[in-house]
Amino acid sequence: MSSADLAKSIGRELPFLRRYARALTGSQTAGDNYAGAALEAILADRSIMDGQDTRVGLFRAFHAIWQSSGQPIAEADGGKRGARAQSLMSRLTPNSREALLLNSIEGLRFDQIALIMGVETSEAEELVRIAMDEMSQSVSGKVMIIEDETIIAMDLKGIVQAMGHEVTGIARTHSAAIQLANENRPDLILADIQLADGSSGIDAVNELLPSLGDVPVIFITAFPERLLTGERPEPAFLISKPYTEDQVSSALSQAMFFSSTEGLETS
Repeated sequence: MSSADLAKSIGRELPFLRRYARALTGSQTAGDNYAGAALEAILADRSIMDGQDTRVGLFRAFHAIWQSSGQPIAEADGGKRGARAQSLMSRLTPNSREALLLNSIEGLRFDQIALIMGVETSEAEELVRIAMDEMSQSVSGKVMIIEDETIIAMDLKGIVQAMGHEVTGIARTHSAAIQLANENRPDLILADIQLADGSSGIDAVNELLPSLGDVPVIFITAFPERLLTGERPEPAFLISKPYTEDQVSSALSQAMFFSSTEGLETS
């Protein structure tokens, strides 16, 4: 592959590396910094990509840096939020959270995950299973859903409740979201980007966050690449439409890890 073709191929995959890195660190800034470091490593040594599928090679370069850095979440976000995330992660099986994100959010096969993480395929599969068990038992809280399509809203509600979380309610418009959040403060917001009244879930969330504080938000969109450019403040947690139950539960568990909300219960 020529340098130009490689650059184009990496460019197509880069938004999804950003999504993964942000979910892994719980921070747009920290995630984008790691993604940038992976690109620098490839520029310094293009052989990293030799014989690799572009996505696998890109994620593999990222993982080499992530592992060598010691995964310093606390440094990325600092203070209570980072310290709490680090404490929770210390209870998890090493590499399990990474494998879960690669599989459920990025849709990579177990053999691809094995190449990225440098493990056997059977181990990658086992790590995903372990992560699903461990993370589902770690944190519970109150979730507000912003979604205008009734069927999707009820599906999301069912997934959230099955994980042991409380759903504070479903808002279908910008104004309804503001009212609902003021009536019952959520620990996490799960929001569609395009709402029925023509408004944006992002606008509603941005209006809420100054009063709610450091509440994690998961956005759902049919066009994730439009929100993964790194050119402006963007979400750390993003799910593509159409989504799967595993994607929602994985993203929700990851986001809860980075919440500093006092009301969360940990087991």
